[in-house]
Amino acid sequence: MSEFKRIAPEQAQALRDKGAVVVDIRDPQSFAAGHISDSQHLDNYSLADFIAKADLDTPLIVTCYHGNSSQGAAAYLVGQGFSEVYSLDGGFELWRATYPQDTETSQPE
Repeated sequence: MSEFKRIAPEQAQALRDKGAVVVDIRDPQSFAAGHISDSQHLDNYSLADFIAKADLDTPLIVTCYHGNSSQGAAAYLVGQGFSEVYSLDGGFELWRATYPQDTETSQPE
């Protein structure tokens, strides 16, 4: 895959079931207030470490607020060598509406 693909929450859920990694690029407070279960917060501070430790062949789903910012981040991650990258259409807001049972909160970073 030389470019990222946009996917709906249902497709993202199917990929999660198969082991895809979910990264959330929203601000730390928004991530703490609610995020996709088992997702990782990704920002400028954690990006290099994430890339260094990641399996570049594992499917990667990028989410943001509404599915706009994640497209740029997904394109960047493709450029960093990830072979299968997806941007979640509708972002966390649509995910939360579709899969409220698959969201969680955490302490702010």
